[in-house]
Amino acid sequence: MTTLSPENSLSARWSASFILGLHPFVRTEAWKFLTGYYSWQSSQDERLTVDSTRRKNYEALCEMYEKIQPLLENLHRNFMKTRNNIAYDIQKLYDKDHLGNVLIDKKRLEKILLLSYVCNTQAEYQQGFHEMVMLFQLMVEHDHETFWLFQFFLQKTEHSCVINIGVGKNLDMLNDLIDFLDPVFAEHLRGKGAGTVRSLFPWFCFCFQRAFKSFEDVWRLWEVLLTGKPCRNFQVLVAYSMLQMVREQVLQESMTRDDIILACNNLIDLDADVLISAACLIYAELIQRDLLPPQGDCTARGHGPRPWFPVSLPVDQAQY
Repeated sequence: MTTLSPENSLSARWSASFILGLHPFVRTEAWKFLTGYYSWQSSQDERLTVDSTRRKNYEALCEMYEKIQPLLENLHRNFMKTRNNIAYDIQKLYDKDHLGNVLIDKKRLEKILLLSYVCNTQAEYQQGFHEMVMLFQLMVEHDHETFWLFQFFLQKTEHSCVINIGVGKNLDMLNDLIDFLDPVFAEHLRGKGAGTVRSLFPWFCFCFQRAFKSFEDVWRLWEVLLTGKPCRNFQVLVAYSMLQMVREQVLQESMTRDDIILACNNLIDLDADVLISAACLIYAELIQRDLLPPQGDCTARGHGPRPWFPVSLPVDQAQY
């Protein structure tokens, strides 16, 4: 990834859309391309320059934060509350592996989260960000890389994990998807299971990371989301696939909302490849049932203005 010539980078980017997962040895560098930290057309010298610039910009932001911190403490009503929330969330993180080795630096993590809160007005701090940034810190070596990868990840995924931007939209799309593909289940969720779908917001806020058995699986799904393939809003298809895992039990036992939520919360230790494959099959079903056009915007067919999944590729190419 670091030695691609500009003329080959476009074909590499296209190939990266259909990867079967990134090898751990290349993940750190590959993520910088997937998130937009580096341009796909950049040379190695250009990437060295970009990284240096991002480091200097990060250091400048840190200096700015140090200067305005007293003002924030005295004048910004939410700053102290947010700082306390960040400190509390970080303290709850288990920072050692099974051998007792320290995995993360909590002080550095707290600094990055505070800086992100101050600098990124679109994405105020919310519970879950501490776990997400921790995964970035585990992936890369330097703080400026962690900070910028997190910012670019939010942008590239269209802030779909941010409560006041993308989460509500995801839940609305998930409701619509259940209505179209599974009317029987939808009827139950409107009746005895009323309010279930709205209660699934943690799936999106944590970007599904608590559902998987390993960090590798979390990164695997996030890498697919970063490609934007096979369609935008693929995270909604992932959530629908997870709901299908409990569907039979819910209907057989005529579960109410609380029991359904409990069953959904028990969806842990999942395999990312299995879940991604299931979500791709849902995408294929949408195409086959003419609920999405094979190309372009999903509102192009005669189903009304439902801005769900603007499709980038025909279904026969959507292989992971």
